[in-house]
Amino acid sequence: MADAPLVLLAAGGTGGHLFPAEALGAVLMKRGMRVRLVTDARAIRYSGLFSQDMMDVVPSETVRSRTPWSLARTGALLGAGTVKALALMQRLKPAAVVGFGGYPTLPPLVAARLLGVPTIVHEANAVLGRANRFLAGRVSAIATSLPGVLDRDPALAAKATVTGMPMRPNVLAAASVPYNVPDLTGPLRLLVVGGSQGARVMADIVPGAIERLEPALWHRLALVQQVRDEDMARVRAVYDRLKIDAELAPFFKDLPQRLASIHLVISRSGAGTVAELGAIGRPAILVPLPGAIDQDQFANAGVLVSVGGAIRISQADFTSDRLAAEISALAAEPQHLAAMAAGARTVSTLDAADRLADLVAKVAKIG
Repeated sequence: MADAPLVLLAAGGTGGHLFPAEALGAVLMKRGMRVRLVTDARAIRYSGLFSQDMMDVVPSETVRSRTPWSLARTGALLGAGTVKALALMQRLKPAAVVGFGGYPTLPPLVAARLLGVPTIVHEANAVLGRANRFLAGRVSAIATSLPGVLDRDPALAAKATVTGMPMRPNVLAAASVPYNVPDLTGPLRLLVVGGSQGARVMADIVPGAIERLEPALWHRLALVQQVRDEDMARVRAVYDRLKIDAELAPFFKDLPQRLASIHLVISRSGAGTVAELGAIGRPAILVPLPGAIDQDQFANAGVLVSVGGAIRISQADFTSDRLAAEISALAAEPQHLAAMAAGARTVSTLDAADRLADLVAKVAKIG
């Protein structure tokens, strides 16, 4: 393997960036290539495909404020990261560098461009993120999870390929599980998640919505909810009082398997969540994260809404009364849930990791 081509995967230390990098890395390794992960300090705790001896940490920073001091600090850290990334590229001599979005990808992708190394960025969202927007005109190729991302920019669209979102093996395994349509008297399995760090709004709104349901529906519910530690006691108190069958935890390591077993999801609409809902084919009520500059989660949710796979509720309209009404209506129409599940599946690309690996091989002229 020492003489095999090396592909560097650049991803920030959150699941939304690391998971597609991991999926691509697994396919590249099966094809006989070597892979390394270039990331930020947050990924030190990561325990997936990339062992510690396959990781290189490069300094980076996100633009958190537009104040002169904050911008100067961000620029200094990104500059330091680029210097370190240049040394890394010269030492490792990769055949290609693939970035998965976020500011931690800037130093390695900029360094690769300066040294003439082939580069690719993968955009998971329905709109280009800020880091990828900066890099898009400078890289060799662009991969997108969804169609239409670059329709308004013909120059960028000319070098774009729709590959889909690379999926980890456990997601692909869950995707093989058919949707189990609930009946009007049996269990209704509900999953509530709020992103990698949880979401306070789910703790604020969902228990009140459950309380507003008809008591007959309480006895049918099998509820799994991601709840932050600081919200746990108040959420559990409501469900205990209502005698709801509820499993609460700050994080679920087996989320794809849980997705495969449920009837309805209530969630944010990050790119990874939307992709997994499509791959596994599960109906959802989506509450996009408000305030994002790019409105990426609103656009992501719109992809599922357009095929009938989800209901999108803005956070301003996400009240306990509204949510209770939506859950009650869906519980009364099992075939509507089934149609939503089928619609969600139409946006999935289960061979996305292979498609992206093909693009990497083409750009790097491997094989």
